[in-house]
Amino acid sequence: MEKKENEDWGNKALEKISQTAFLEQKKARRWGIFFKLATLIYLSILLFFFVSSNDNKIATTGDFTALISINGEISSQSEANASDFKQNLNDAYDNPGTKGIILSINSPGGSPVQAGIMNDEIKRLKSLYPQIPIYAVVEDICASGAYYIAVATDSIFVDKASIVGSIGVLMDGFGFEQTINKLGIERRLMTAGKNKAALDPFSPINLDQKAHIQELLDQIHLQFINVVKEGRGSRLKSGDEIFSGLFWNGEKSIKLGLSDYLGNVNYVAREIIGHEKIEDFTTYETFADRFAKQLGASISSEIKGKLFNNFVLK
Repeated sequence: MEKKENEDWGNKALEKISQTAFLEQKKARRWGIFFKLATLIYLSILLFFFVSSNDNKIATTGDFTALISINGEISSQSEANASDFKQNLNDAYDNPGTKGIILSINSPGGSPVQAGIMNDEIKRLKSLYPQIPIYAVVEDICASGAYYIAVATDSIFVDKASIVGSIGVLMDGFGFEQTINKLGIERRLMTAGKNKAALDPFSPINLDQKAHIQELLDQIHLQFINVVKEGRGSRLKSGDEIFSGLFWNGEKSIKLGLSDYLGNVNYVAREIIGHEKIEDFTTYETFADRFAKQLGASISSEIKGKLFNNFVLK
């Protein structure tokens, strides 16, 4: 009898402990949901204020020089991209206070497609607003795709030590076929289309594919050369060296006709355009933009990892 009572007591105690643990877990889950929800609301409020503070409209009176900066690598995913640039340039030209535009350039280049779109937009708006001059002012570097953009302007100003030029096209990579052979690694690559794996870094170079890529690079290079000749005209000195991919300091670039004068942003605004007051029309990447990009990249990576782990189209 006493044994049975002890067993009943033990079962009741165990049941009570289990119920208590369950309630505690339930409370913990509720608090966890609450804190996650509070964090989400807090981040949403922060994003709202950061996005709201990123209004790029210029509210000013009087006449001024409009400034648009092109900094860093030029690509669709960077701060120097064609979409933002086109909007900034249109805003500058549309503003009645704009008496001249300066493109402040500090870029080693990047996407020929993005640079081409930006070049085309400058030329289009120049024809619509011939009374508004537009100048490129080079800081440290204006090379490759950045120079592709600069040649569309009326004049290019440089510092004597600026780096200008690099009129060429580059595609780089590595070959690891000897490395994996030494390590005893077998490359298993399956494709549909005999050239789908062109320039695969773990396979020997295919001479036909290499010739095709070289032809592609030469065609893009010729497009670049034609754009430079169109933009610089008779100012450009003759000589194949100019289009060889070499680059020069600002002082030498003036002698070659790649640029026109020495001068910085303030000098051009004050002495050339005649309006020292400068209004910045550049769209700058905010915390919200960076957060959105990181979040998007994280989600994209997770989806790719789960859905396309073994089969990829690229």
